[in-house]
This record gives sequence, C-alpha cells and structure tokens, in this order.
Amino acid sequence: MSGVVGFVGLGHMGGPMAASLVKAGYRVIGYDLVPGLLASAVDAGVEAAASAAEAASGADVVITMLPAGRHVLALYREEGLLASAAPGTLFVDCSTIDVADARAAHEAALAAGHRALDAPVSGGVVGAEAGTLTFMAGGEATDFARAEPLLSAMGRKAVHCGAAGSGQAAKICNNMILGISMIAVSEAFVLGESLGLSHQALFDVASTASGQCWALTVNCPVPGPVPGSPAGRGYAPGFAAPLMAKDLGLAANAARAGGVDAELGLRAARMYTEFADAEGADRDFSGIVRAIRERSGSSSGSPDASASASAASLSEASPAQNGTPA
Repeated sequence: MSGVVGFVGLGHMGGPMAASLVKAGYRVIGYDLVPGLLASAVDAGVEAAASAAEAASGADVVITMLPAGRHVLALYREEGLLASAAPGTLFVDCSTIDVADARAAHEAALAAGHRALDAPVSGGVVGAEAGTLTFMAGGEATDFARAEPLLSAMGRKAVHCGAAGSGQAAKICNNMILGISMIAVSEAFVLGESLGLSHQALFDVASTASGQCWALTVNCPVPGPVPGSPAGRGYAPGFAAPLMAKDLGLAANAARAGGVDAELGLRAARMYTEFADAEGADRDFSGIVRAIRERSGSSSGSPDASASASAASLSEASPAQNGTPA
C-alpha cells in the first residue's frame, strides 16, 4: 500500500502513535477536535486536516483513537468519516471500546464498501511514545496483513486475535488481569509496610520470584524500586485511573453478560471506579496503593521510613509475639 494514513484522535496516545508513523516514512494527515493537540501533532510532522472527513479523504488507511464506542460509531455513521473515504479504505480503530460497539463499527465500515479492524493497544502513553505498544487485532486475516506494517511502526508486537471484536475481547481480558494484579501488588506493599518490610526488599524478592508481574517490575506502585514508574513522578498518569476504571467496566459488563463468575474482576472494577471518582481522577492507576494504604489506617508519606520503625519495633518483640516460628 502507499504511505497515506488518515489519523483521527491525536491525544496522549494518538499523538505519539501518529508521530511514530511519520518517523517510519508515512504521510500522516491528522485531525483532533482540540486545537492544541493538533498543533502538537503538526510539530511532529503530521499534516493538519480541517475535519475528520478531510483526514480520511484520499487515505489508504484511516486510524482512529477515541475515548469511547459512541464516539467511534458517531464518527463512522453520522460525521462522514466512512462516506468521505475512497472505496476499499481500511479502517483501523485503536480505541478501547465495547465488543458490541467494535462489531457494529466493523459492520458499518463493510456496509460502506470498506475494510475494518479493531486493534486496541496495550502499553500506555510510555509505550506510545517509545513505539513499543502491543496491538490486539480483530478482523479478516488479509486486512490484518495489510495493516501490520503500520502497527509495527507504532509498536513492537501485533497479534491477530480472530474475527471482528476479538481485539477488543483480548484487550479487556488483558486489562482485567492488569487491574487485579496492580491491586494485588499494592496490597502486598501495604502489607509489607505493616510488617516492617522495606519496599526495596519486597521488590527484590518478588521481582525474581513467583510474584513477578508487569504491575510490579515496570509500573511499580511505590517510589524507589523502579525509578521510571509513575510512583516516582507523583503518580502522574502513564495509564490514568479513569481509563483503567473504564476498561474494567467493559470487562465487568462482558462477564455479567456471559454469565462468567469473575469475582475478582468485578471487585477490581468497583475499586477502580471508586478510586477514579475520588483522589485518582488525575492519577496513574498504580496510585490505588494510596487508597489501600489510607483504608488500612496508614497515612505515612514515607512508607519505607514507617516500615523501618515497624521493623525496629518487631525486632524487640518475642518470637511468640511477632509470629516467628520458635
């Protein structure tokens, strides 16, 4: 295919993704409702379009990265995106949306004479900026093969998961694992604090033992062990808590609809909704450790210092008192 890509949605994820395509040699024509986001994309080499329809006109592939399914469907059905594209254009939606909405968008594209993939991503803003995203794609194998060079330019792995909607299905399952594991890691650190264990000691053990997971080794919820994690930046979001709440809500809805006994997934969805609606509104999803700490009765701003004091106290206790086998 030629190198003309229409890109609609140039926010925290879409902007860096479009910039990666420019770096790979593609001509990218982009649009975003927010002028500042469009201006930033132009600075990265994206050509500005006056509308979403204009971005799609003349493009070989149109990529969308939008907040919710209703935005995708409105753009496809009501705002002229499909109608403005040349017949046979491949539409790749990288938004994270409901499986049913993804399938509806796919059908709308096919009915308009186009091809379509749902291809949500994992990796957050850091992955988008570094070009290390993972794409989970649903649709025809031939369309996936056509899109794969573009996906490879924006990420390091692309998986064809099956028919339309399968990419979204894989994404919500993956993020249910991530949400549950982040809560588990956060609870473990808070438990460790209460037992006098330093963050570094717990990290050094768990990161090389059976507790190892991405939530621990890459996005560690406490400052120190992983210098690049959001915890070291005041929980400035890489993957914001409201987005995790949204994804877990999609997973919870799918679990209920399918009659799946997803007790931990449903509980994680409730916890992240509560966190996102309160202090986590503008924080990384790993910041849920603070909510867990507060509910546990600890308000220490320096958990390791608190842990050291607890360790000293424990060292003075008898084996029977501190639970150590005699």
